[in-house]
Amino acid sequence: MDALALEARLPKKPQNGPLGTGIPAPTPAKRKSTKKAKKAVVFFEVEILDAKTKDKLCFLDKVEPNATIGEIKSMFTKSHPQFYPTRQSIRLDPKGKSLKDEDILQHLPVGTTATFYFRDLGAQISWVTVFLTEYAGPLIIYLLFYFRVPFIYAPKYDFTTSKHWVVHLACMCHSFHYVKRLLETLFVHRFSHGTMPLRNIFKNCTYYWGFAAWMAYYINHPLYTPPIYGEQQVKLALIMFLFCQIGNFSIHIALRNLRPPGSKTRKIPYPTKNPFTWIFLLVSCPNYTYELGSWLGFTLMTQCLPVAFFFIVGFIQMTVWAKGKHRSYQKEFPHYPTLRSPILPFVL
Repeated sequence: MDALALEARLPKKPQNGPLGTGIPAPTPAKRKSTKKAKKAVVFFEVEILDAKTKDKLCFLDKVEPNATIGEIKSMFTKSHPQFYPTRQSIRLDPKGKSLKDEDILQHLPVGTTATFYFRDLGAQISWVTVFLTEYAGPLIIYLLFYFRVPFIYAPKYDFTTSKHWVVHLACMCHSFHYVKRLLETLFVHRFSHGTMPLRNIFKNCTYYWGFAAWMAYYINHPLYTPPIYGEQQVKLALIMFLFCQIGNFSIHIALRNLRPPGSKTRKIPYPTKNPFTWIFLLVSCPNYTYELGSWLGFTLMTQCLPVAFFFIVGFIQMTVWAKGKHRSYQKEFPHYPTLRSPILPFVL
């Protein structure tokens, strides 16, 4: 059998299309790439100028867009070691407000070449150190007058005790108040800012220590006279003092529970199951309200003019703080309760 006959007998292979239809087979489709093209990262250039002189202090090249102000402060410290991060105030405007450490560079109203202004906040000290110093002073100073150590009163009164029981009660209340504050500083308070200017501690200590000495001198004086309404006045004042001390502590616990450890998150404080916190329905800063109530009770208990003056000065200062916090709450939270007042319900 020749080759041509053999080829005719063999089955032919299908051509092109399926089953030899002659239809051209489809060309395999090109696979689409599942990998998305990576976006090119646009780095920022950051220059930091002195807020007063407008001199260029630092230029940072290739700063990542998701860098925070806190990270930029750390970069700035590398070229200016004397200005550690907590000492720096970084601003968008020379006279503007300080930016927060958690603010992100690309979310700020700046271009890829960002200009910031630096202001030195001065030497800093931790808030814990400040509070411990402020509160330990009055505790110790008051006790020096209570025990009538030498060189305070006449020598014949050295290390003597008062004959009036209200004097001893006042010492216990005063000591309880400042011991409570010291323990709260160590175990309760969570601070949104870690430090404050060192120079402020001298002003604060002068205020607390000076008033403590002034009050203690007259309350523990050998010529001190008890309140005019006697035992009844003292007992009512003691109830007010203790009630407000418990209320103040309850508010501090409620505020602490709003902020997780290591967080700077701010939330609207609301009443809890603790009845002492129900005042949040009417007041933005009830910790100040209870603080004022404590010192009003102490004023009535001792019927001492320096204590009354300390209460009035404290009332003015705490009102300023409360109004500031109240405005801050209203600005930060659009749906902040409208019924609340800064420090006194329906009044102030």
